[in-house]
Amino acid sequence: MRIGIDVVSVSRVADVFGRHDDFWERIFAPGEVAYCRGKRAWAQHLAARFAAKEATFKAMGCGIQPGICWTDVEVRREASGEPRLCLSGRLLALAEGLGVREALVSLSHTDDWAVAQVILLTGAEASPPGRQFEGEE
Repeated sequence: MRIGIDVVSVSRVADVFGRHDDFWERIFAPGEVAYCRGKRAWAQHLAARFAAKEATFKAMGCGIQPGICWTDVEVRREASGEPRLCLSGRLLALAEGLGVREALVSLSHTDDWAVAQVILLTGAEASPPGRQFEGEE
C-alpha cells in the first residue's frame, strides 16, 4: 500500500486559475475542466482535483519530473458521484511497474480548503484493475 495526501488553499487556486486560462488546459484534462467550470463553486472543485493530482504523485513517490505531466492524472466521476482516478502516459507505466492494482481517492473541500487522499493498493490482495484504477494509453 502507498499513501499520498495533499491540502490546497481554494483562494490560491481561484486566484491563479482565474487569471491564467492557459493553466486550465496544462494542468487538467478536458473532462475535469468541463466538470469544474459547470459548478457554482468551481474553485473548490478545481482545488480538490489539484490536490488529488499532488496526492497521486506523492503516493507514487515520483513528483513532477521530465516525462510526467499533470494531465497524466485525471479525476473522473462515477454515475454515483464517486471519484475515480485515471492514469495515463509515463505515470501509468510507473504505476504498473510498482504493481498498482487499485487506486482509491477521496476528495473534500470547504470554502477555504480542499484536501485529497490517494491510496494505491499493490499485490494480489487488491482488486483487479478497472473500477477504481483505470489506465489509458
